Amino acid sequence: MHHFLKRLIKLLIGLFLYALGIVISMKANLGFAPWEVFHYGVGKTIGFTIGTVSIIVGLIICICSVWLGEKLGLGTLLNMILIGVFMDLLLMLSFIPEVNGLFMGIIMMITGLFIISFGSYFYIGSGFGAGPRDSLMVALQRKTGLPVGLCRGILEGSVVLIGWLLGGPVGIGTVIAAFGIGFCIQIVFAIMKFDATSVKHETLNATRQYFMNLNAKNQ
Repeated sequence: MHHFLKRLIKLLIGLFLYALGIVISMKANLGFAPWEVFHYGVGKTIGFTIGTVSIIVGLIICICSVWLGEKLGLGTLLNMILIGVFMDLLLMLSFIPEVNGLFMGIIMMITGLFIISFGSYFYIGSGFGAGPRDSLMVALQRKTGLPVGLCRGILEGSVVLIGWLLGGPVGIGTVIAAFGIGFCIQIVFAIMKFDATSVKHETLNATRQYFMNLNAKNQ
């Protein structure tokens, strides 16, 4: 149980850092990252907060991923819910200032991407499953046979286009986020000596079985 709690805390820290990094990148005022362009555009259209839209979109993606044959984990579900909740909370508290100017904006955007990367290190390392959008990317790659990078590019290109048409902010920051996140993740994972492919993710069924076994031992 102690090991499970340590993993859960690691997951929660990762999700909070991920949300913090997103909000910081938004405050760079250079255009949002691809998925945030989409979330903002949809939210602006239907009158929901960006965090609420993130949760709704995550739920829809989870359903699609399951339909395409992917197995979800506790981390997938908490990723879907908590990142949106944390984003709305951080935006409501307004303690992260919005910057003006290209130079400071780029610094803030890159800072946000590195914080997202550390968040990825923690939440992936917890072994509770990939986030909804990553699960969908893997499902598409499995079904189409296309390279995973191309699947990611198709997804992110599509959400940017739809988000932009709905009024989402697109700018140089969108380009930096789209192409820079992989580079930042690579640096962080190298610093932390972390191999994401070595993590064996636990499905929801495995987590349920763990608690059933734990309950049986305590009886």
